Amino acid sequence: MKKVKLGSSDLMVSEVCLGSMTWGKQNTQADAVEQIDYALDQGINFIDTAEMYPVPPCKESYSTTETYIGRWLADNSSRRADVVLATKIAGSGIPWVRDGADITGKAVEVAIDGSLKRLQTDYIDLYQLHWPNRITPHFAKHWPGRIDPGKIDVTRERESMLEILQALNEAVKAGKVRHIGLSDDTTWGISEYLRLAEKYELPKMVSIQNEFSLLHLKDWPYLIEHCVLNDVAYLPWSPLAGGALSGKYANGAKPEGCRWSMIQRNGLFRDTAFSHEAIAAYQEVANEYQLSLTQMSLAWVYQLAGITSTIIGATSMQQLKEDISAYNLALSDEVLDSIGDVIKRYPLPF
Repeated sequence: MKKVKLGSSDLMVSEVCLGSMTWGKQNTQADAVEQIDYALDQGINFIDTAEMYPVPPCKESYSTTETYIGRWLADNSSRRADVVLATKIAGSGIPWVRDGADITGKAVEVAIDGSLKRLQTDYIDLYQLHWPNRITPHFAKHWPGRIDPGKIDVTRERESMLEILQALNEAVKAGKVRHIGLSDDTTWGISEYLRLAEKYELPKMVSIQNEFSLLHLKDWPYLIEHCVLNDVAYLPWSPLAGGALSGKYANGAKPEGCRWSMIQRNGLFRDTAFSHEAIAAYQEVANEYQLSLTQMSLAWVYQLAGITSTIIGATSMQQLKEDISAYNLALSDEVLDSIGDVIKRYPLPF
């Protein structure tokens, strides 16, 4: 599998990243070990996690995913350098994580030390802010009228961002963190962090991971162009729209144990009439060209210009193998044109 540079960092990462947010709820420790071993055998060297995982998050399972990865690292210490390990500090709103408070400089320090302990490692390759302190147009808040940017205290926001960057700088200088990145942020968030880093000679954000799939294209082309031109890696998460682009939720189905059968922190915002119409239309394209809907949807993201590494996740080895093998699926111009026709009909189905 091809390795590419992670933004302006010196890290070389596989174009597919192994996500882990089901480990500890839908997957056991043994499942996690099997997935890691298989992914590494397929040439994947990039693993993404977060202190709040698994999801849906709850107090009882908080940080279990990092603990699972830490056990693997402890048993495979000689392979630590083979893995580019990314984790994230949770933002505000989760009561059992630092009382639901905003990210601060002190919170960064405490969270990094907690992650290092659970991961059983001396350093984190990529440390990310899971979501900003301010409200942003993510998690179905991108529709007009959902948020009012004019209500954001810009001065306070900039002061907070600078404090966070300064704390991250201390972690980098201490060798606890190699590089830093963003998650669930906007073009303004990226540019402001880059501006502050340059002005105060602080570490630069080298990446951002946002939700991106055939059902959720709001970052194309403007945010992705911004990333490419500023040498910030773009890392799509949920490229199958929470599993919806596997087709398993067709006709109102909610298979037991699947994510849509669980209570979600932000609700089932992807479960809309337009989403199901779009999925059915993509299924028709897949059928016409004798493709798996899952693989076609993933291959489209894998091959899109501006994508650095796509974060995948699976609850079974069968799913993981299908997701990874889609990397080698080259979509023809005819398939891409047919997909494009569906995009024009359903540009933003949820």
